[in-house]
Amino acid sequence: MDFVINNWMLIAVAAVSGGLLLWPVIRGSAASGLTPAAAVLLINREKAVVVDVGEADEFAAGHVGGARHVPLGQLEEQLPLTVKNKALPVVFVCASGGRASRAVAIAKKLGYEQAQALAGGLKAWKEANLPVEKA
Repeated sequence: MDFVINNWMLIAVAAVSGGLLLWPVIRGSAASGLTPAAAVLLINREKAVVVDVGEADEFAAGHVGGARHVPLGQLEEQLPLTVKNKALPVVFVCASGGRASRAVAIAKKLGYEQAQALAGGLKAWKEANLPVEKA
């Protein structure tokens, strides 16, 4: 007991550093982002539909091969027309992942339970050396 009382500061530092080491793991499990490799597996094995929610100029500059383009502002109206089967997995992509995360929330509200965002967006896709098409 004397050790704990005399070294309370060291114990506090150890507890805080342990918490900081675990933070990425805890935060990562709560995030709904797919790695590019996991997205490829989902596309190939489960016939996931890729939807690019970037603007038209971003889509024209480069997008995931076979992706369908639905800008985020038109997602609620266009997604049911673009992806009719709500049981299929849907992977949302944008330039960096921020808009794709918002698209997941909209899609889940519309009934697409298997909607996921590509973590890191098209940037992560390119960094993984995966193919990009240009319109």
